[in-house]
Amino acid sequence: MSNQAKLELDGKTYTLPTLTGSENEKAVDVSALRASTGYITIDDGYGNTGSCVSNVTFIDGDQGILRYRGIPIEELAEKSNFVETAHLIIYGELPNRAQLKKFSDLLTDNQYLHEDMKFHFEGFPTGAHPMAILSAMINASSCFDEDLMRWQWGKNKQFDVYVARLISQVRTIAAYSYRKSKGLPLIYPKQSYKYTENFLHMLFSMPYEDFVLKPEVVKALDLIFLLHADHEQNCSTSTVRMVASSQANLFASCAAGVCALWGPLHGGANQAVIEMLQQIHREGDDGSKFITAAKDKNSGKKLMGFGHRVYKNYDPRAKIIKKACDEVLSKLHIDDPLLDIAKKLEEAALKDSYFVERKLYPNVDFYSGIIMRAIGIPVEMFTVIFAIGRMPGWIANYKEIMEEPKSRIYRPRQIYTGRTLNHYVPVAERK
Repeated sequence: MSNQAKLELDGKTYTLPTLTGSENEKAVDVSALRASTGYITIDDGYGNTGSCVSNVTFIDGDQGILRYRGIPIEELAEKSNFVETAHLIIYGELPNRAQLKKFSDLLTDNQYLHEDMKFHFEGFPTGAHPMAILSAMINASSCFDEDLMRWQWGKNKQFDVYVARLISQVRTIAAYSYRKSKGLPLIYPKQSYKYTENFLHMLFSMPYEDFVLKPEVVKALDLIFLLHADHEQNCSTSTVRMVASSQANLFASCAAGVCALWGPLHGGANQAVIEMLQQIHREGDDGSKFITAAKDKNSGKKLMGFGHRVYKNYDPRAKIIKKACDEVLSKLHIDDPLLDIAKKLEEAALKDSYFVERKLYPNVDFYSGIIMRAIGIPVEMFTVIFAIGRMPGWIANYKEIMEEPKSRIYRPRQIYTGRTLNHYVPVAERK
């Protein structure tokens, strides 16, 4: 017999069912609590609330474990690439040769935007943030497909096409967003380029002068995409599931994920790392003074890119990306004072007892920000890069919502603390 939880309320004892996941994660099922007791649970920020049952990604923050569909992130980072990993996350299995070719061909076939969308880009002012453009244009692109606008799960066999279209077009939209923000001409994707190569081409090439694609740069950016492909029920993924629960289409749901990701406490963390390094440099510090100040709670200085809400050990993605960061900086021979400061902070965090005891290790945001700066990606595009990488995870979670026969619209409860019964007073009688 499975374990049961006992809850005592108002002199009565209630029995609540429990669940155990495949990795021995345990939960008390309170989905019928209000109906049987009149009570709800309060969990600000959902830190102890499971909003769903999912088989996409497993995280053990205490042990520093991250697995996509059961495969350790270390194996995927070493042996796979972003496109293959995207297929794994969305469809549940590593593709065979034929499946991978079909998926890759679909990405290539769906990378172009409708020509009329160029007029939408022209409507944004120069200097508009690329994340604002990205969210708006993902929604706009869905309007150019009448079948998608009328699409209902289970009544249309085009889901694979829409998956490929969204994953492929998001980098085209992202590149166009950056070009628009800088007042630069738009660059079309090339059929001959692979996924990450094409993004760099659209981002940095100029008319009649293609961007030089260095293998180490392509590899590093593809790795960043792969490491960000999914990360369990974070803020943006939960947002996608929330919107999807209303039966909104795939593009609308993922556009909402972009908006959630935009926040500095979520996708903007790697941007905050670079801004911290810039501040240290402006103050004429090599990082030593900042490290001392970061230990003082009253200084107002915070070490960005260190520690993680989920991982109480070293972020497994950080170990992987640190190696890639060292290789890129070495091969590109970049002389950047911010990178010297970053190395100083990293050394301190890995050796200083203050940071070690508090497990404030460098996380994936610390190293990804350094890599992106090194290869020339502007700071305002950092969160956009995150969005491109996270798209497979959002799609996989959208798919889970749609495939769940008992799925219902998300509708959290609240505890009201406002006024009790109040009455309207005419304006002439108001004090």
